[in-house]
Amino acid sequence: MPTQLNYTATAGKNKDLVIIVQAGQVNNLDELQPEEAAYVQQQAAQEAKSIFLNRYTHHLYIVIAPEAKTEEASREALRQAGYALLKQLRTGKVTEITLVDKTGTQAGLYLAEGLYLSNYQFLKHKTKDVKASPLERITLTGSDVKEQEVTELQHLLEGVTLARDLVNEPNSHQTATQFSEQLEELGKEVGFKTEVLDEIKIQTLKMGGLLAVNKGSEEPPTFTIIEWKPQDATNEQPYVLVGKGVVFDTGGLSLKPTPQSMDFMKSDMAGAAAVTGVLYALAKNKVPLHVIGLIPATDNRPGGNAFAPGDVLTMHNGMTVEVMNTDAEGRLILADALSFAKKYHPALVFDLATLTGAAARAIGKEGMVAMGTAGDAIMADLKKAGEQVHERIVEFPLWDEYKKHIESEIADIKNLGTADAGAISAGKFLECFTSYPWVHLDIAGVAYLQGEDSYRGKMGTGAGVRLIYTYLRSLAQ
Repeated sequence: MPTQLNYTATAGKNKDLVIIVQAGQVNNLDELQPEEAAYVQQQAAQEAKSIFLNRYTHHLYIVIAPEAKTEEASREALRQAGYALLKQLRTGKVTEITLVDKTGTQAGLYLAEGLYLSNYQFLKHKTKDVKASPLERITLTGSDVKEQEVTELQHLLEGVTLARDLVNEPNSHQTATQFSEQLEELGKEVGFKTEVLDEIKIQTLKMGGLLAVNKGSEEPPTFTIIEWKPQDATNEQPYVLVGKGVVFDTGGLSLKPTPQSMDFMKSDMAGAAAVTGVLYALAKNKVPLHVIGLIPATDNRPGGNAFAPGDVLTMHNGMTVEVMNTDAEGRLILADALSFAKKYHPALVFDLATLTGAAARAIGKEGMVAMGTAGDAIMADLKKAGEQVHERIVEFPLWDEYKKHIESEIADIKNLGTADAGAISAGKFLECFTSYPWVHLDIAGVAYLQGEDSYRGKMGTGAGVRLIYTYLRSLAQ
């Protein structure tokens, strides 16, 4: 059962409570009995981060708000505290918890965010020994938080967990067609418009990159257009989000050297999943912006008709591309989608993709790589949004000299650069298909984790959903 976030004006009696206080406030907690107060003060003096009190009828947890140098760092520390707190709640088999914030800083929202995301589980295919988390409901209370803020956070976090579910779903249950069908169902549920272009329509549009990647597959490709356009939209030109939707990537004929690099390639559609999560949250929260999502989807297989190194493709915009490596397939399907985006006369385009190992090697799982043509002001605002939600970005350059990395002797460009600056040459390739303000986000290092990392969990993280939503939400305001 999905976790529920709720708001109430006052905490009920005999309820399991979490009281969030600053270190200097522990001496002034009216909720405590004298013996409890003495114990809490003793633990706080020993720099305990959380303190547990068992009242037998219910439990009481005291969380000392972490001190940090910046507001953003303090919020992230609270999310991390939510992850630590969840372990205690699971030990106590707590099903409902109420958060009482004594700090006056809306700390409860960020603790709840960490709790909610930490509580995520993907149990769809479990039939035995299912160890579901008991926590079902998180209630926030107090005058420092509004019910609307709690509801908005709930919908945003639902978008994150939706993206996680999509990434964690194996290819045996999620072909390109099945993915597009899920998007149609979501559209009916939350109110965005969905149009699915089938293989014949893709051929008519001459999307040579998407068609080439799909050639080795027995499953047809899809190109899904998601549109959220409320009547009160404040932008005349839409914002467009493009998500890489490779539902499984073998590398094609340039086969990946399994076991390390192919085992988790169901996650190669994490960019498309993130776009889906953002559109879901925008629609659920009725954000007054016109936003369009474009999702080219296929698997990449070494079938008998698969495209091969040395092939020359003609893309949607008419450019020719020499294929140097069939495992550099994501940029091919993104290129067609970026070219297609021009028809909307967009104010700004983002693409999100698990695009290069080079990006992951450069900055690890701690952040995502960004580059583009949107300008310094937009990039600065995007970085600010990243700091707010702790989905931080590092900007790489797109200097003209990098164009040499993708020069081809027989076509306009080639789909692979040199061993150096691999993330940048991939971005430089994508730039050739843009003619508008554009930001490329390479999420290869953060989209799928093989080990648990605090509230980001293990496997799909939903990376990019909170970042892009927060940035777009700021534009609506």
